[in-house]
Amino acid sequence: MAERIGSAIWCGFTAIEHPAPYSVPATEMAGWLRSAGARYAQLGLYPGDASKGEKGLGIFPGRRAEFRESVTQALDYAETVGASMVHAMAGILPRAQRSRQHWDCYVENLAFAAREARPRGIKIIVEAMSETAVPEYFFDTPDRAARAIGEAGEENIGLLLDVFHTVSAGLDVEQEIAKHAGLLAHVHIADVPGRHEPGSGTVDFDGVELALQKANYDGFLGCEYSPIESTEAGLGWLHRKTLT
Repeated sequence: MAERIGSAIWCGFTAIEHPAPYSVPATEMAGWLRSAGARYAQLGLYPGDASKGEKGLGIFPGRRAEFRESVTQALDYAETVGASMVHAMAGILPRAQRSRQHWDCYVENLAFAAREARPRGIKIIVEAMSETAVPEYFFDTPDRAARAIGEAGEENIGLLLDVFHTVSAGLDVEQEIAKHAGLLAHVHIADVPGRHEPGSGTVDFDGVELALQKANYDGFLGCEYSPIESTEAGLGWLHRKTLT
């Protein structure tokens, strides 16, 4: 991991992100970041048991205590490594099993996380994941994620907009950026199809960039994609003259 952080900075990035860094002590991670001159953009709350396909605990009433423990754990870690955002994943649940209590539970948990994060200067972020990529994830569109943010009612909650998930959901990513400009806190990029590097598929990233500029977005672009070959070989897009 230390070598990967150093490689990211060497390739021209200014920050890194990792959704579940907890196997590495936070003080050790902070040391690696200092050595590389890197920032840590965002990390996630404990997502549950990955071997069971879990992707978040926030919607489950019977796991409120576990969720709240994960908030403390994540905020402590984020504070130590200097991360300014923490992703509160909702969870996977088939539509036939969903009820109002799952929605209300997430909104309550989201508000709790935001209140705990505010004194530390940390923002809680919410992401929508497309049905094709993550079947039965609770939030499949930015609209649905934005609604939960609005109902939670805390100022330090923002939207993580993922270009790949948005396009995969059949939505116009530039329109979604404009619609949710006031909530944008973080952006993930990957091309469609294949979820590879920009330029490998059909997404108009010049248009995405222009839409982000119009939205006055000045945050990170997280590269959540699988390179077709090596990471380095797929970084031609990073230094295009059109990018700022």
